[in-house]
Amino acid sequence: MTNELIINSRLHETRVALVENGVVVEIHIERKTGQELMGNIYRGRVVRVLPGMQAAFVDIGQSRAAFLYVSDVHKDLEFENIMLQNSMDNEAIEDSFSETHFNIEDLLHEGHDIMVQVSKEPLGTKGARVTSHISLPGRHLVLMPTVDHIGISRRIERPEERDRLRNIIKVIRPNNLGFIARTVSEGSDKKKLESEMGFLQKLWANIQEKMSRASNPCLLYKDLSISLRFVRDLFTREAGRLIIDAKDEYQHIMEFIDTFDPSLKYSIELYAGNDPIFDAYGIEMEISRALGKKIWLKSGGYIVIELTEALTSIDVNTGSYVGKRNLEETILKTNLEAVKEIAYQLRLRNIGGLIIIDFIDMEKMSNRDRVFIVLKDALKKDRSKTHILQMSELGLIEMTRKRTRENLNQFLSEPCFYCEGGGTLKSKKTICYEIFRDIERETAALIKDDSIFVRANPEIALVLKEEEHQCIMDLEKRINRRIIIASKKHFHIEQYEISS
Repeated sequence: MTNELIINSRLHETRVALVENGVVVEIHIERKTGQELMGNIYRGRVVRVLPGMQAAFVDIGQSRAAFLYVSDVHKDLEFENIMLQNSMDNEAIEDSFSETHFNIEDLLHEGHDIMVQVSKEPLGTKGARVTSHISLPGRHLVLMPTVDHIGISRRIERPEERDRLRNIIKVIRPNNLGFIARTVSEGSDKKKLESEMGFLQKLWANIQEKMSRASNPCLLYKDLSISLRFVRDLFTREAGRLIIDAKDEYQHIMEFIDTFDPSLKYSIELYAGNDPIFDAYGIEMEISRALGKKIWLKSGGYIVIELTEALTSIDVNTGSYVGKRNLEETILKTNLEAVKEIAYQLRLRNIGGLIIIDFIDMEKMSNRDRVFIVLKDALKKDRSKTHILQMSELGLIEMTRKRTRENLNQFLSEPCFYCEGGGTLKSKKTICYEIFRDIERETAALIKDDSIFVRANPEIALVLKEEEHQCIMDLEKRINRRIIIASKKHFHIEQYEISS
């Protein structure tokens, strides 16, 4: 079955789902808040140097200062041992630089102007993490102007193809500019790579010119929208078909494809079904499931995922599964089944940072090793970098997963004010957008001239009338009906009614 990219695009948010063999494996959401910073390049100004932490705070024109580690500071010196081991794709760029032997106070001072790129979105109370090792990804190549190196994606396995690409890049690249051949470049000819290399060089020259003209912290380059990023990074490499439900965004994607690879436009489809696209492909159900703590396994066992500020804990339980032969076999089967679900949930929920998995205790060392190996294999498809330690005698596995954005639960939820932060509720915006989707579902069953009445908690009604007023107008235009919003004081924050 062909892997697919399913895109639900609306004025207020864009949601992208990667579907592999009919299973939703990744969900990414971008809301039009103006705070999507990942990949953006800024002219920054150092506001504080912290020798004790070997880091600095950098003003990039946002509400919170960004954080810059000494290892992310570019120095016009010849870095030794920056061998990327020919195993690098765009996702691993920032990890390729070996530790520097410089002190932050020797490289930066307060008031120092510096070009930086956001490598991690702001998370919780923390500002964005930035690096001065700039990278500009194209479809086939990644330009790294601060590193004089040629790298080839590790997913290109054939030695002769790796050598061919390296030789082409070596001939056509300008001096001192680093390039990485991405996975999709496999089989590409010299003309195509040369054309994209020229485009990336012009882009870099434009960014440098903006940097020289500006005098205060400001945005120099904004990364592509989420839909175009996924077309650039995943289309044909991870997914061979793309379906989108918004005509305007469909046109933008077609124009983007015409620039980079016109042959791909035949694999792009404008969704024309009556049901919302995420309903039609079963994605909405997976999003709801991803917000729950307990996930049931087919055998009757289950796992519990708990998110804390410091780490994520995952507990495995046998539940109602009692096995057939003996206890050790029952435990092993439950743990192995849990491994596949855990790998799936980490990717689906985009859980990063430190993760502790508490498997059910197994007596045999061979069984512990088997669970560890199966977990490593299950995580091979994950595009985020993971590091796993051997299972301890207590049945615990410690692992890390690279975190660049909020996980799905953090993004869609907020602390519950009913229980003073003891739990979480869907955020007001999430509830509003659910209302929009429910209105689209209900429209087909209503008489043509009927108005739509929405009754909701006063706080939700206020957000709909004020913050989401433009989206309401856009929705009214699309469904050709008037939407009337009414407050209901006794409604729970997540409760609402829609009727004609």
